[in-house]
Amino acid sequence: MSNPVMAAGNRDDPLMLLSGQYPSSSSSPIAVSEGDSYLLDGPQIGSASGSFQNDGVLGGTYDAGFINESDYGFARPDFRQGPLVGTVELYDRHVFLCYKNPQVWPPRIEAAEFDRLPRLLAAALAARNPHMQRQTRLTICEGHDGTETSNGDVLIFPDMIRYRRLTHFDVDTFVEEVLVKNGEWLPGSPEPLRGWYIFVCCHGSRDRRCGVCGPSVISKFKTEIESRGLQGKVSISPCSHIGGHKYAGNMIIFGRNMNNKVTGHWYGYVMPEDVPLLLEQHIDKGEIVDFLWRGQMGLSEEDQKKTQELRFRVHCESNIDRSIKDSTQTNEECGRICASQSGGTGCCQVNGDFSCCQNPVLQEKREDPQVAANFATEMKKSSKKPVSRNNSGKGIGPRKVCSMPTWYESWEREDTYAALAVIMATVSVAFTYKCYRQLC
Repeated sequence: MSNPVMAAGNRDDPLMLLSGQYPSSSSSPIAVSEGDSYLLDGPQIGSASGSFQNDGVLGGTYDAGFINESDYGFARPDFRQGPLVGTVELYDRHVFLCYKNPQVWPPRIEAAEFDRLPRLLAAALAARNPHMQRQTRLTICEGHDGTETSNGDVLIFPDMIRYRRLTHFDVDTFVEEVLVKNGEWLPGSPEPLRGWYIFVCCHGSRDRRCGVCGPSVISKFKTEIESRGLQGKVSISPCSHIGGHKYAGNMIIFGRNMNNKVTGHWYGYVMPEDVPLLLEQHIDKGEIVDFLWRGQMGLSEEDQKKTQELRFRVHCESNIDRSIKDSTQTNEECGRICASQSGGTGCCQVNGDFSCCQNPVLQEKREDPQVAANFATEMKKSSKKPVSRNNSGKGIGPRKVCSMPTWYESWEREDTYAALAVIMATVSVAFTYKCYRQLC
């Protein structure tokens, strides 16, 4: 008997199990294969225990301690060497099945023979996907009994709901009622999810880069969430392969944006050092961290690129507007300072820039030829004034006492010519008069 999920065993991305492009089979897509028949003994219908047994025969044990971090960690040669934006395939809904932990996940847990619940759920989704109104992805996340993410719990985004304790006996009904008909699963009731949900790929048995990078990012998130008092507001969980091994650390953040719309943003090349920025900018402010952004649930690859370009354009225009506004405020402030100064030319310094203002009274004087003759006399008197010196004990030297320049600091060449012309005219008149008296 063929299994549609096993037929996809060599695919690179297990999320594409839901595309529905599998060989047809006359048997039910959720039927248990002959090799799994012995797993039916023991538990009765309605019991969840049979869905999570056989921990010792998973064959997916993974120990990151034996992996060279320089080859697969954040120092690997290909780290941050390729573009990120537009690397998320279009989909509309993300289903997470809480199931065991990364240490026991086999490389392809959705197709593993002994992991009955994820295998049957993936097969049912693949078979019913053509009848779904929304393109759906399936990912496995860590499950611990007695916690908020117990084994068998199903989280659905962007619906922001959780169903408790799904078993392999209920898979067909659950997929039909909830994911195909968009209704409710009658044996259970959906619980609303609140806050932010972060999933980090830690699927080390699938790809060593994820197994090395993911756990350290998870650890940093847990530390930051606790230190910032975000428990109950931000949930962090390891998850199985989401696509794009080379972008590890890979993660997805689900939550409501400023418009109260649930979004799912993908990030890649995430290091532990980036965690504070993601919490401050994405979680607190609702702003995208673009240099780590891969894409978004609900957008095509091309739309992801256009969206980022639009953000860059808006950000650039905002910076230009801010610069113009700051420049205008600087000029206005300088004008107020200059206007408040009496006499002379006032210079003000704002934000490191100097702006000088002309004194209209002085300008009028300089343009009036009748008073030009008095400038030379005043300049001689001013030059005899003592220069103030700094006697601070560290040395003696001249310094300006007043920040407002005197009138002769604004003396220009034209003023000198005018003064000299008046003086020469006066001397000429005096000489002519003297000659006239001698002749008489």
